[in-house]
Amino acid sequence: MSPDRPSNAPSTSLSSEVRPTGLTLETGIPICQTDLPLDWYQEEFRPYAEEYLALPDRTPETVLPWLDRYVVPAIEHFGDELLLLAHFYMGGEIVKLVERYHGAVSDSYVLALQAERNPEKRVIVESAVHFMAETVAVLSHPHQEVWITNPKAGCTMEMLAKDHMVLPIADQLIDRYGDDLLVVAYMNTSGRLKALAGRTGGAVCTSSNAQHVVRWAREQGKKIFFVPDQHLGRNVADQLGMDPASLLALPDPGTFSGSYRLEDVDGGLKALDAAEMILWGSFCGVHTVFKPEMVEYWKRDGRTVLVHPESPVETVRAADGSGSTNFLWKAVMDAKPGDRLAIGTEGHFVRNARVEGAKRGVDIVHLAEVPGSLAAGCGCATMSRNDPPHLAGMLDLLRRGEAPEANRVLAGDSVDEISGRRDRLSEAEREELKAEARLALENMITVTERAGA
Repeated sequence: MSPDRPSNAPSTSLSSEVRPTGLTLETGIPICQTDLPLDWYQEEFRPYAEEYLALPDRTPETVLPWLDRYVVPAIEHFGDELLLLAHFYMGGEIVKLVERYHGAVSDSYVLALQAERNPEKRVIVESAVHFMAETVAVLSHPHQEVWITNPKAGCTMEMLAKDHMVLPIADQLIDRYGDDLLVVAYMNTSGRLKALAGRTGGAVCTSSNAQHVVRWAREQGKKIFFVPDQHLGRNVADQLGMDPASLLALPDPGTFSGSYRLEDVDGGLKALDAAEMILWGSFCGVHTVFKPEMVEYWKRDGRTVLVHPESPVETVRAADGSGSTNFLWKAVMDAKPGDRLAIGTEGHFVRNARVEGAKRGVDIVHLAEVPGSLAAGCGCATMSRNDPPHLAGMLDLLRRGEAPEANRVLAGDSVDEISGRRDRLSEAEREELKAEARLALENMITVTERAGA
């Protein structure tokens, strides 16, 4: 069985912002992601998981014929109304398989725009984390449906910035500063926090445009509340030349409840009043493992070091460059034979980069692969909850009209990544939230396109 794309898969005619990754499935090379336990699957997906787990191996020659049995009929059924999406951080096979079936693989900014900019796509299936699918839903047209292959796929950073954690503190800030407070919500937040940004006249940002969005926010002359990633906030402030003393970071949200009082911040209310930007204390468990010493180790080895800006500011300063997943992937694909790179980001991404680089004589290592490190190749475990059985099952169940409602994504949905329990707003509440979150996203889009980013 050839790993090439099915010849009868329709062209997606996607926005020109989506570019082919260059990723390929290699004959005889096992698909890399670790199998999930059977009891991790929703009841409706277990038959697909049982078949997948019973396959003799994970090579494309074995997996693709099985997957084609479910995916190809769904593609034929929906035709050009179907759009598959995946983020770069998904396990290697999902990224490659989604693109094989003419889907789009990109960073969170580009993925967020795909429903709005492709109105002919009626059924949108995302292999990513819930906040990404929800953002697509916020910007979607009324006739479009957004589905996620696994609703339990989440983000550790976002899990430390749930609305029930952030909103009580945001309310205190609004009580104190009123209209002088503006919220910038990183893409790695729920729609409920993106709506908070919209209510305060703020914007959403991604790692690819955060510098432009925060610069725009500063021009408003207001105090900025940046949620949730304190490291991205510090890195953007560093890029913009902001005085580190003008930043105030709230404590690790894992150490306090929603009863936290502003008076308890380091330095008290006086420090809070003096701060230009207040940082929520969340972080990415993958990117915080990267240390300046790792950067220096690989520089001594003659490598160019590139990192994601969710890494600590000291690491970003030491590196040769930093940027979004699109930035990092472009660096991989633009590298010349003989180039040697060390990349600090999610492990699945770097494994894919290593394989693709090797084909063109580019040597790539994971930044944490230094002597004595226990974090080498660290991947995002919550994103990796999307796998071939989830993709096969989601598309087959949709084709049969039996897709579980738990996988449908509407603006404002809040999902517990452990239990899968979902809290869904009323229609009136959802429409209000969608309008506020859309405003924050549209502010981001306007700022980004004005900057040519």
